[in-house]
Amino acid sequence: MRILLVEDDVSLGESIASWLELDGYAVDRVTRGDHAETALASHDYRCLLIDRSVPGLAGDDIVRRLRARRETVPAIMITARDAVSDRIEGLDLGADDYLVKPFDLEELSARIRAAIRRHDGRPSTVLSHGGLSLDAAGKQASLNGGPITLTAREFAILHALMRRPGHIISRAQLEEALYGWGDEVDSNAIEVHIYNLRRKLGAEAIQTVRRQGYRLAD
Repeated sequence: MRILLVEDDVSLGESIASWLELDGYAVDRVTRGDHAETALASHDYRCLLIDRSVPGLAGDDIVRRLRARRETVPAIMITARDAVSDRIEGLDLGADDYLVKPFDLEELSARIRAAIRRHDGRPSTVLSHGGLSLDAAGKQASLNGGPITLTAREFAILHALMRRPGHIISRAQLEEALYGWGDEVDSNAIEVHIYNLRRKLGAEAIQTVRRQGYRLAD
């Protein structure tokens, strides 16, 4: 899953991005609000993490514009402004959550998962399809009750497919979800991950739809 992080404190931004990448997310990081606007117009993000006071264009204005355009990407404000009135203002602007600095990175991950669950209308972090089960919080997968060991990218691909069972997900959509700016993407990277998933789940678990993409088998 791909996240946009808007934070002008370079050290803090690097720490947050490193943590989220270890947690299995692809992270695009910018330090200015106007750059965030460009990124949001160019990519499909699963969550936006934004400081309220970034230069170029304030985080408040970015969230306000998103909601005015009726865009529903989950937005979490990360800020040092901790007064109750600040929290109320941020949430009323359209933020889905409000996290005051300094914060625990594990809590940040939990809040991201919660915001995405609400956005998707899912009450649980666990996705199920046939005998497959995927726990986004615990980063665990199982098939017919038995555990499966997946790499971070394999987990992300399976998660994207299980979010929309029966739907075709194109290679471009999978690359968009898996890779952030600066990541090197081999031309056959998705095919290699799909091949490895089939070895672990069964040859028929993931179907290739010619010239369109991939979907989970019924």
